[in-house]
Amino acid sequence: MVPRCQVEVLYFAKSAEITGVRSETISVPQEIKALQLWKEIETRHPGLAGIRNQVIFAVRQEYVELGDQLLLLQPGDEIAIIPPISGG
Repeated sequence: MVPRCQVEVLYFAKSAEITGVRSETISVPQEIKALQLWKEIETRHPGLAGIRNQVIFAVRQEYVELGDQLLLLQPGDEIAIIPPISGG
């Protein structure tokens, strides 16, 4: 069984409106694919499903594609859900 760890999820703009919180601590597997991590968060806040393709996902301040990329999380890591950045 994969060990779990506590990570901090930060919500910005629309994602904060949907969840009603700016941040929360959740328990997730230490080894998890990026898309699975999103689904863990989405399970807590089903309203996020509607904006999944409109947000930027960052782990430890690095952008992450929501796909099969394996993440090796550490206790206390920050996961940020950021609105798209407009402009050119």
